[in-house]
Amino acid sequence: MINKENYSFSLVERLSFIRYGGTEDELKAANILKEEIEKAGGQAEFEEFQIAAFDIQKCTAKITTPSIQELEVVPYGLSGELPDGGIDLKLLYVERNKEEDFMRIQDLSDTAVLVNMLDYDMYKLLNQKHAAAFLAINFEKWHNGDEVDFVPRMLRPKMLELGKIPGFVIRAKDATELVRNEVKQIHLELKQTETEHTSRNVLATIEGTEIKDESIVLTAHYDSVLVGTGSWDNATGSATLMTIYHHFLKNPPKRTMRFIWCGSEEQGLLGSKAYVAKHEDLLPSIKFCFNFDMCGTVLGPNQIFVTGSESLKNYTEQLCKEVGHFADISVLVHSSDSAPFCDKGIPAIGISRGTRTADIHTRHDLLYPLSAKQLYKDSEFAIFFISRVVNSTFLPVNCGMPDDVQKKLDSYFQRDKK
Repeated sequence: MINKENYSFSLVERLSFIRYGGTEDELKAANILKEEIEKAGGQAEFEEFQIAAFDIQKCTAKITTPSIQELEVVPYGLSGELPDGGIDLKLLYVERNKEEDFMRIQDLSDTAVLVNMLDYDMYKLLNQKHAAAFLAINFEKWHNGDEVDFVPRMLRPKMLELGKIPGFVIRAKDATELVRNEVKQIHLELKQTETEHTSRNVLATIEGTEIKDESIVLTAHYDSVLVGTGSWDNATGSATLMTIYHHFLKNPPKRTMRFIWCGSEEQGLLGSKAYVAKHEDLLPSIKFCFNFDMCGTVLGPNQIFVTGSESLKNYTEQLCKEVGHFADISVLVHSSDSAPFCDKGIPAIGISRGTRTADIHTRHDLLYPLSAKQLYKDSEFAIFFISRVVNSTFLPVNCGMPDDVQKKLDSYFQRDKK
């Protein structure tokens, strides 16, 4: 007999290891989820997709004058290469992603640009100015040291559409010294091989008892970043989704429910994007999305992310009042696996719980700030909310996005970038 209150937390414990997209450990996590689905009497399947990956052969940076000084750097994957043996480049520090910060410089083909933050607008400017390389500052902590995570990053597809610029990440303290000492030249070397890895979504379906031709989709990503155990982000969401699956397997819903444990979310929502691309035929029948990303922390607050109409926000507020679930409710594009569905006009609810004691994307994303009791409470509220939607005679909201939310989606997916 499964102890309901402890089940989700025990699954979080089993999933608490690095599960980076496209690796054998991500596959190990997928197999754990598949096993749990089948143990409950359900059927699970893997749906594989290919993701861009990279292998680094060389990544170095050093100052050559007045004396040789090695700098600690890590690469931006997929960003291209520099000539064999590296290259000496001028160094330019640019504080903002504004045209005027480049001081009317038109050509940076002999220059490495040091930037505070690499976003789409900055990367576009670097391409327009033909920058030879860039160094993005890691501001996780200003100082150097083993306690600060320092792992490779990867250029996202939208940036790669603009072209490749060899990229590096540098610690904030080292960047401070470069600017303080007015270093004008740097030697950089970057060699990498691009490849593909296989990732996968874990799928399970519960067919509706009455309104089979309408469905809701429920998502949570099960991959992690390269550091920490990914306990909060997002073993908790994966475990919550499994608890929900178990409930509705025993209590069949009126509408069909499609469960997706998404792979490779941390590399750009790749699993949910792959599902949407592969199942265009299903999208008209999917009327609603629930997403679970980071639940179960001892400290709060509860958070609900509404991607849809004001009426959906109002409906959510009323349901929370009905059961005394206090939550911060925001209308926004949740940067998680619901977003690709919302981009197809499918309204979504993201259920989460935030706290400053849990630390995502670092080695500190561990079990400690989490609570089995709170994770169970999060699951119970989610089941209540989902039951009201999936078993309703008429859905509480229609598909489609209001204009203001659609603009947010366009911005999120960078369709507003020219």
